Amino acid sequence: MTAGARQDNRLTELLRTNTETVIEKWVGAVAALLRGRATQAELTIDFRELFQLLLPLAGQDGRDISGPAFGEVRSFLQEYSRSRVRGGFTPSETASSVFSLKREAFALVENGDDPNLFRQALAFSALLDALGLWTFEAFSRAREEIIQEQAEQLLELTTPVVKIWEGVLAVPLVGTLDSARTQVVMEKLLEMLVETGSEHAIIDITGVFAVDTQVAQHLLKTVVAARLMGAECIVSGIRPQIAQTIVALGIEFGDIVTKASLADALRHVLRNEGVDALSREVV
Repeated sequence: MTAGARQDNRLTELLRTNTETVIEKWVGAVAALLRGRATQAELTIDFRELFQLLLPLAGQDGRDISGPAFGEVRSFLQEYSRSRVRGGFTPSETASSVFSLKREAFALVENGDDPNLFRQALAFSALLDALGLWTFEAFSRAREEIIQEQAEQLLELTTPVVKIWEGVLAVPLVGTLDSARTQVVMEKLLEMLVETGSEHAIIDITGVFAVDTQVAQHLLKTVVAARLMGAECIVSGIRPQIAQTIVALGIEFGDIVTKASLADALRHVLRNEGVDALSREVV
């Protein structure tokens, strides 16, 4: 290695030589900021890995961190941000984990008289600024993704498809029925029809707050999807108020069977199958 190359890499060498001291102080500063919500042992593991990824980049100014040279550090910070979202940390606290390294880096060069080393430290500071802002953005993206995942999981939980009799499935709906939820209902219902070989499906809307034209259209789509799978589909839970609204809106359910309650719908299915719901015997 030439003298010029050693000069160019002096900040990297200085950081590498003082790795343990820098990491210890860096961890201490961030641990104090987080007030015990992350242990020093946990922070040390994360920061040691990040520090090793940053060493080859020391001296760069971070004007463009989208290039391949920054790929590994971006991947690390993305996963780090995602873990911090799940841990209940704020975006500022997460980004500060990166920004806090600047102080320790400057502490290594503040007493020196090498202008080139100081320029490298300034460039490294700019790099950490860029990576800190990128971490802030990565945190926001991860939080949105996790919120979306949780919303989808909640949608799954609030849209059960249950087998209530041999060959009979029921979908008890509660709350608001929109396009996204209708899609989940259809997918889950069709999957269960195939899995169980059921020939009857009851969509119960007793818990649906209101039925308007859009909700009716969503119901009709679900019924049509079930019929295409060869299943008879009944809509139950038509309360008096809902019935009046449907009439007032001029909504036509066509030849779709509707019943006032889930019990009425099941009774209708069993009667058509020749089964007495009380004796459970073929009549």
